[in-house]
This record gives sequence, C-alpha cells and structure tokens, in this order.
Amino acid sequence: MRDEVRTAAHEAWTVYLAGHRDVDARDGRRCLLERHLRGRSDAGQSDPEELTYCGLAYLERFPKDEW
Repeated sequence: MRDEVRTAAHEAWTVYLAGHRDVDARDGRRCLLERHLRGRSDAGQSDPEELTYCGLAYLERFPKDEW
C-alpha cells in the first residue's frame, strides 16, 4: 500500500472510531476504507489530506443499522 493511502486510512479510521465508540477497531469497514482509498489513489488522487476527507465521507455513508 502506498504511504499516502496508509496515512489517510489510518487518520480517517482514527477519527471515525473517535466518533463511533460502538465500532470495534477491527471492524470490516477498515478493509473497505483501504480498498476505497487505494482506488482513489490509483485514479490520481495523491494528497493524504484529501484522501483522509474522502475516507471519512466514505465511512459516513454506511448505514449504522447494517453493521
């Protein structure tokens, strides 16, 4: 995994967990987040801060009642 993707995934996941105390750190959404951010990176987005925001937006789209 590229450094910018790794950094963004870590930051987005940390912020997400801070706001969602009911989510386990090993939740499957983490893998989905990394896959999403790799796709964004492969499409040319390389700024870790922008990727972090994209990751947070992606995580917030998951309905709470489906997990």
